[in-house]
Amino acid sequence: MKRSTKTISIIFLFFLIIAIVIIGRTMIGNHFKKKFSKMPPPGIIITEVVKKEFSQKIETFGTAISKRSETFKIKKDDLIEDLKLKNFVKKGEVLIKLKSGDVIAPFSGVLGYTGLTEDILVSNNIVIITIDDNSTIYSDIKIPENYSAYIKKGLPVKVKIASYKDKIFEGEVDFVSSRINADTRSLLSRIKVKNKDLELISGSLLEVSVKFDLRNSLSVPDTSVMVEGDKSYVYKINDENIANKIEVKTGLRSEKNIEIVSGLAQGDIIVAEGLRKVRPQGKIKPINQ
Repeated sequence: MKRSTKTISIIFLFFLIIAIVIIGRTMIGNHFKKKFSKMPPPGIIITEVVKKEFSQKIETFGTAISKRSETFKIKKDDLIEDLKLKNFVKKGEVLIKLKSGDVIAPFSGVLGYTGLTEDILVSNNIVIITIDDNSTIYSDIKIPENYSAYIKKGLPVKVKIASYKDKIFEGEVDFVSSRINADTRSLLSRIKVKNKDLELISGSLLEVSVKFDLRNSLSVPDTSVMVEGDKSYVYKINDENIANKIEVKTGLRSEKNIEIVSGLAQGDIIVAEGLRKVRPQGKIKPINQ
């Protein structure tokens, strides 16, 4: 009988301990749940879905060509005085005064000269004077055959050169050949670039980017898109500042923006930065970008 009572006491004590543990864990869980439920929502940077221009591009190289160029061969013994040239002359100005008659600028442009004293083809008594109209720069580029259907006159062009790494010069396609070169499998095209400040020099190597398939599409920052497997998502914010995870279909990338093909509408508010702080159906404190 005593053994039975002892066994019952042990069993009772065992279940009592289990009950205490369960109750304790429940109370602790409720405590922390209550504590963290009172935490303020995280501050998250948001932005509005807007439309921006997206396009594809063809990148190639070309050589800068002046709008107009002319060369004058001057005999040294025909000079009235030492050769002194301006950097820039206007149309109609006197370039050089010679015994045989003054040389007049046929157009406005940049001046230069070369003394060919060691050239076997020219007498050592000859100096070559050049004048270049660099107000507009042209360049002939070769477009791969597989892009030939997209290239047409008027397409926008961006140009960069090594001496102005952070500057972009704007231009456009000025001419497109009517046939593919059978040897190079390319389409010869000519671009023209605005050169108002005469920073582009004839003969420079140009990094050319031709934009095609231009379109205005919905755009979001690249920091707002989450990629999970083969799907993309964004957090869309409703009127109650609740973040809803929305699947979207993306298109082209342009600098720091991503094209949205479907899933959002213009004017929607989405999370722009701080995705790790956001939870689906969680409330946020919006911070305008």
